[in-house]
Amino acid sequence: MRSYWIQTQGGETALEARDIPNPEPGPGQLLLRMRAAGLNRGELIVGHGLTAAGATKRLGIEGAGEVVRSGPGVSGFSAGDRLMGRIIGAFAEHALMEACDAIPVPPRLTWEEAAATPIAFMVVHDMLVAQGNLKAGEWLLVLGVTSGVGVAALQAGKALGANVMGTSGSAAKLEKLKELGLDVPLLTRKGDFHDAVRSATAGRGADLCVNTVGGTVFPEAIRALSFRGRMAIVGYVDGSLKSEIDLDAVHAKRLRIYGVSNKLRNAEQRCESVLGFIQAFLPAFADGRIRPLVDRVFDFADLAAAKAHMESNAHAGKIVVRIP
Repeated sequence: MRSYWIQTQGGETALEARDIPNPEPGPGQLLLRMRAAGLNRGELIVGHGLTAAGATKRLGIEGAGEVVRSGPGVSGFSAGDRLMGRIIGAFAEHALMEACDAIPVPPRLTWEEAAATPIAFMVVHDMLVAQGNLKAGEWLLVLGVTSGVGVAALQAGKALGANVMGTSGSAAKLEKLKELGLDVPLLTRKGDFHDAVRSATAGRGADLCVNTVGGTVFPEAIRALSFRGRMAIVGYVDGSLKSEIDLDAVHAKRLRIYGVSNKLRNAEQRCESVLGFIQAFLPAFADGRIRPLVDRVFDFADLAAAKAHMESNAHAGKIVVRIP
């Protein structure tokens, strides 16, 4: 079968296509015939921490496909079942999925939409629900709202009943997101949004801020938070992993700052995020309240072009590769 691999060297990532034997499912695993896989900045771009330098590794962490067969000890699945979820080595014609990572694909979703869903929306569940405790009527501020996780946060926030504002340097992208319910578009890539946030919230500030941008906007995000506001740190588009912290503001406003990452979580903890997603968000996918925004679909043979499109930061939503 055809499979893509990735290597990090000298500050860059390089892709390699290989022909390898089909994998065999072990205990607790499912073998899937892959139909589509989603691109994730953390895996493909240096500085986001998911692909360390060294030996070449299988590429892909999420996708969607059909069950071929189950490994020992796995029950409840049949050949042909449509599944999506976390899949290591998803950019391949066949791949293995841990059974606890399996999420049924609602009939409304295409393969490409299903592949765009798992990682972004499980991350969003972690930061908005599990840790963020976002309530209906609260204000959600998404820094970098046009990214894959940013758009998912917008959609999930609206499904939870929140008001959503978001930053982007592209007026066209912000206009597109109004169709998904973006209440307050903030046209900026800089740390200059405090006054606009305060104005939109009648002086209150944002109850929860999702920071997909990084350290350059961190001080302004602290200023823009309300009393008892929360900030989720989830990405570093700006490449800045350090920032000054106004400890007085954190202290006086009783702020809470937390990270959102699967890097150090064990298998049991990762499976908990799958169950959280299924309970909180899957019904909204099934009835059409949430439909993932797919920016562009590339053919399997054009994965390098898909990677270049992600690196250009020209996309709004998720980039997906279709596997024929």
